[in-house]
Amino acid sequence: MKNFSKLAFLVESFTGTSNDIVGQIKEIWTQLKAPLVVPLLTTLLTICLVMSIMLFIERVYMGLVTGYIKLFRKTTEKRYKFESFKDDIELGSSAYPLVLVQVPMFNEKEVYELSIGAACGLSWPADRIVIQVLDDSTDPIIKGLVQVECQKWASKGKNIHYQVRDNRKGYKAGALKEGLKHLYANECEYVAIFDADFQPEPDFLMQTIPYLHHNPELGLVQARWKFVNSNECLMTRMQEMSLDYHFKVEQESGSSTYAFFGFNGTAGVWRMAALDGAGGWQDRTTVEDMDLAVRATLKGWKFLYLGSIKVKNELPSTFKAYRYQQHRWSCGPANLFRKMVLEIIRNKKVTLWKKLYVIYSFFFVRKIVAHIVTFILYCVVLPMAMMVPEVAIPKWGVVLIPIVITLLNAFGTPRLLFLELSVGVFLLICGSLDFSFGQYRYYIYLYLQAIAFLVMGSGYVGTRVPNS
Repeated sequence: MKNFSKLAFLVESFTGTSNDIVGQIKEIWTQLKAPLVVPLLTTLLTICLVMSIMLFIERVYMGLVTGYIKLFRKTTEKRYKFESFKDDIELGSSAYPLVLVQVPMFNEKEVYELSIGAACGLSWPADRIVIQVLDDSTDPIIKGLVQVECQKWASKGKNIHYQVRDNRKGYKAGALKEGLKHLYANECEYVAIFDADFQPEPDFLMQTIPYLHHNPELGLVQARWKFVNSNECLMTRMQEMSLDYHFKVEQESGSSTYAFFGFNGTAGVWRMAALDGAGGWQDRTTVEDMDLAVRATLKGWKFLYLGSIKVKNELPSTFKAYRYQQHRWSCGPANLFRKMVLEIIRNKKVTLWKKLYVIYSFFFVRKIVAHIVTFILYCVVLPMAMMVPEVAIPKWGVVLIPIVITLLNAFGTPRLLFLELSVGVFLLICGSLDFSFGQYRYYIYLYLQAIAFLVMGSGYVGTRVPNS
C-alpha cells in the first residue's frame, strides 16, 4: 500500500507545472526502480534461466539419443518389417495397394510443372495410383496453366484429376479434406501428400508404402526434406542448418523413442484408416498437419521417420516469405496445445510416458519455451538490465548455454563445419569466456575475428552466391 501511495505521489508531481521534466522522470525512475523494477526484472530473469536450462537439457537429451542411434546403427526402420512389392503373374498389378497422391496448390506459377511432373513420374502401377491436383489458385491465368498441364499428363495415360473449389475455406486443410470426398479417393488405401514446391524421387512410394503395408500399427511414414536452394543466400543457409537439426535430431529421436513426431505436412504417406480414424483434416489451427498427427497418435497409431529418403524442395529466399512461415510455425503449435492438452491428459490409449513426451518435450519445451525465452531474455531482460545494474546476469545463462545449443544445431549440417567455421566457433567460444571471466576485454577483438571467419566459412566475402 505504501508503494502505491508513493506511485500516486510521483505521478501527481510529474503532471505539475515544473519545467524540469527530465529531472522528474529521473526521480520517478529512482523511486520505482528498487520497489518495482528490480523485483520484476529479477523474476523475469529467473524464469528465463529456468526455461534456458529446460531447453538445454532437452537438446542434450535429443543429441544423446541421436548419437546412440548413429553409433550403434539402431535406425528406427530396422524395427519394422520391409518387403518390396514384387510382380505377381497371377495377381498382376492388383498385388499393389491403391495409392492416392495429393498435390495442393495456390498460385504456384513457378513450380507447378515440376511438382505435377514429379507426381506423375512416381514408380507405381498405372492402374493402382491416382494423382489429385488440388488447385486453390485465385489467378485465372495460373489456373488455366495448371489445368492444361494436368490434361497433358492425362493424355499420356496418367490417372490424374484436376480439382478446384468454389471457396478457400480451411485453406490447405480444407482443400485436402475436400479432395478426400471423391469416390475414387475413398477407394485408396494410402495417401501421399506433396506440397507444390516438393519433387519426390520416382522410387518414393516403393520405399515408403511397404512399411505401411507390412506393419499394420503404423499410421504415417515421414520422409526428410532436401533443400535445392540452400546456397542461394545466407538466410537459406541458416534455415538449412535449423531444419536439418529438426529432421536429423528432433524427428529421429521422436520416431525412435516414442514412435511419435509432428507430421511435416508434406513428403509423407498416411494410412487412410489412420487419417479417417483421427477425424480427418481440420482447420481449427494454422498447423493442420501437427493437429492431425496428435489426434492420430491419441488413437494409438505409431509413426515412422525415414531420414534416408529425401524429397527435394525450396526454402523461402525472401524475408517476407520467411517471416510468414515462421509466424505460422510459432503461433500455431501454442494454439493447438491450448486446445488439446486436456484431451491428451484424459486419453486412455496412450502410455503415461508418451503423454509426458508429447506435453512436455514436444509441445511445452520446443514449441512454447523456446520462443518465449528467446524473446523475453534477449529482447526484454538483457536490454533492461543495462539500466538496472542491481540485477546480476549470470554469464552461463546468456553465453554458455546459447553457444552449446547453437553448436548442437550446427551438427545437423556437417557440410558447414569447414576449417573457417571451426576456427570461427573456437574464437567465438574464447571471446565468450573472456567476456564472462576475463579482465582485459579481449572479447571485442575475438568476436570481430570470429565474425570474419564465420563469414568466410559461409562463402560470403562481399559477393552474393548465385542460385545453383
